[in-house]
Amino acid sequence: MNNLDGKRITVFGGSGFLGRYVCQALLREGARLRVAGRSAASGLHIKPLGNLGQVQLIAADVRKPASVARAVVGADMVVNLVGSFTDMDAVQHSGARNIAEAAKKAKCEALVHISAIGSDAESASLYGRSKAAGETAVHKAFKGAVILRPSIVFGREDQFINRFAAMIRMLPVVPVIGADTKFQPVFAGDVARAVTAALKNPVAHSGQILDLAGPEIFTMRGLNIWIANAIGRSPIFIDVPGFAAQALAVTTGWLPGAPITSDQYKMLAYDNVADKDREGLAAFGIQPTSLDTVAHDWLDIYRKHGRFGGQAAA
Repeated sequence: MNNLDGKRITVFGGSGFLGRYVCQALLREGARLRVAGRSAASGLHIKPLGNLGQVQLIAADVRKPASVARAVVGADMVVNLVGSFTDMDAVQHSGARNIAEAAKKAKCEALVHISAIGSDAESASLYGRSKAAGETAVHKAFKGAVILRPSIVFGREDQFINRFAAMIRMLPVVPVIGADTKFQPVFAGDVARAVTAALKNPVAHSGQILDLAGPEIFTMRGLNIWIANAIGRSPIFIDVPGFAAQALAVTTGWLPGAPITSDQYKMLAYDNVADKDREGLAAFGIQPTSLDTVAHDWLDIYRKHGRFGGQAAA
């Protein structure tokens, strides 16, 4: 098993929500990180997580092969966390290929690529198809790459649980789109531990695709109810009929900040849960963290009296 102490690891997308957790986990192992983002300044908040000189920031655009190649020069290992709901094929397919080809050319020891459980070449959504194309491109360029497919990732800074919590706090009546669609949310810290474990033992997981999911399965309606209970709110939940949700996505989905895009609506046609026949966190010896274990702490801000509002029922 590899010791990551002193290893130089390039982390594409290391400045994002999941990147913060991954970088922190790798820094604890003594790795030297090169955090690659669209701008070097985007990773400034990662610097204090490491010791002096342990974190290097570099600008890199995954859509530009020369930019990617510069970011992996001298790297021992590479992690790709980059994902997008815009320019999806360029980022999640071509960008993933650029990273894998650069890692191979640089003779890196290991590559961990973050995909998504919704990855499917036959998906109605471009997101799912672009993720699947990225997986194929990665394994073609770097056969030993470990591909991790998380479900919806939650954590203090996420844009999923927090988004619904904010809506539930503000609205007496909350519309629920895709009410019966199932999710298996996974804690960002567990995904970070899986990335670290895959890099520490790349031979054991060489070429594998693993689904990363939490211990609980929620419907969209059930998840909203759980959040409401957790923050002590009791709105009325109204399931939005499919035809109405589709009309909303088509007519407003192109607007900035739209409640749902056309592609996101198509994604809701599929459950986002782990494949029972595919290995997951257990392959790394990781016990999945439940939403209830960690979410109550950061959800304080959505309670009626903030963190002084008392513990809501789970």
